Amino acid sequence: MSEEQLQKAVIDCARLLGWRVAHFRPARVMRGGRETWETPVAADGKGFPDLVLVSRRQRRLMFVELKADKGVVSHDQAAWLADLIRCDGVDAHVWRPQDWIEGEIERVLRCQEPTLVPEGATT
Repeated sequence: MSEEQLQKAVIDCARLLGWRVAHFRPARVMRGGRETWETPVAADGKGFPDLVLVSRRQRRLMFVELKADKGVVSHDQAAWLADLIRCDGVDAHVWRPQDWIEGEIERVLRCQEPTLVPEGATT
């Protein structure tokens, strides 16, 4: 399962369970004669999590970084997640295809699992 497939599955599941989801898509840009994909951000946005989820019913706010099986959480991504989990009432996760396969993602979205410190984040 690719990161893109995981993202679609998570978004579909979250919406089915009543979550609002925001994802900021990367744009194709030319940099030094090479085509790359970048998400335009300003200020401290580098490394911001892939998804922002809000559940009115559960009164929960969640930030999620999605990674393929061998994807690495960058320093900037880990810093964002570490800061977010320090905020009261905020969940932050790093999810991989294995989390989908094992049902972990659905359990968290259904509020059946405690919030855990995400991979790469320090408390």
